[in-house]
Amino acid sequence: MAHLSISCLGPFQVTLDGQPVTGFKSNKVRALLVYLAVEADQPHRREVLAGLLWPEWPDRDALSNLRYTLANLRRVIGDRTAAPPFLLITRDTLQFNTASDYSLDVATFTELVEVDKTQPFAIDQLERAVTLYGAGLAHSPRFLEGFSLDDSPAFEEWALFTRERLARQMSSALHHLAAAYEGRGEYERAQSFARQQIELEPWDEAAHQQLMRALALSGQRSTALAQYETCRRLLAEELGVEPAAETVELYEQIRDGELAAPQVSARPPVLAAAPPSFLAVGGPLEVERPVFVARERELA
Repeated sequence: MAHLSISCLGPFQVTLDGQPVTGFKSNKVRALLVYLAVEADQPHRREVLAGLLWPEWPDRDALSNLRYTLANLRRVIGDRTAAPPFLLITRDTLQFNTASDYSLDVATFTELVEVDKTQPFAIDQLERAVTLYGAGLAHSPRFLEGFSLDDSPAFEEWALFTRERLARQMSSALHHLAAAYEGRGEYERAQSFARQQIELEPWDEAAHQQLMRALALSGQRSTALAQYETCRRLLAEELGVEPAAETVELYEQIRDGELAAPQVSARPPVLAAAPPSFLAVGGPLEVERPVFVARERELA
């Protein structure tokens, strides 16, 4: 069974059984694959897809273009021989088949960042998401980096919204990681994730606050104060505003040496079922006993 791999976080890349797929006749074929794969939760009507990719064409011609584009797409990804097929095709609709043998980095990233953050494994999941997204590089890749359809504004708008959604999810994951490592007293790790937030969104005050705290708590008080000045300058240049009162208060606490370290927590263990109290080391725990009145059977 051929495995189809689609990468959209950064430059668009497709491989089939590890070999690059190079037979796309145009960017419209690539765009059709990307849109169907990312929006795989529902079938899409052919006329909607035709309008998305050929908005200036008459309906009949746009649908004809869609048929030719679909034929090329099916050929280059081996859809006709794949079992199950990568595409679910009817007379009226097209849909990507999520039961096929494929991988999509956007879907994997979304699954990782939507982890229940109260679970012990959440930190590992979020770190995997950060690595997949590509943060920490000199320039974090964006969704469909360098890919565009100038004559399809609706597709470009969809790509922009998707890019912003993924960036928000990434920022949220980084914020949670920075907070988690600060709570554990691992301030260098907290600084790393806070810096990545700032690289992603330089005007994010919450990220600047996290970095200021992590720096100050690690003994780098002067660097933390300098970070405040960087934050103030970026906010003025990007948004024309001054730092929020909370940021100013944090700055003053650091300046005056009044910032208190949070209570350090260890990595949460994997929970296991607790033994009965009478088996616990050190004897039974003192707990409030229930009162039984005229319930000899239950008491026995």
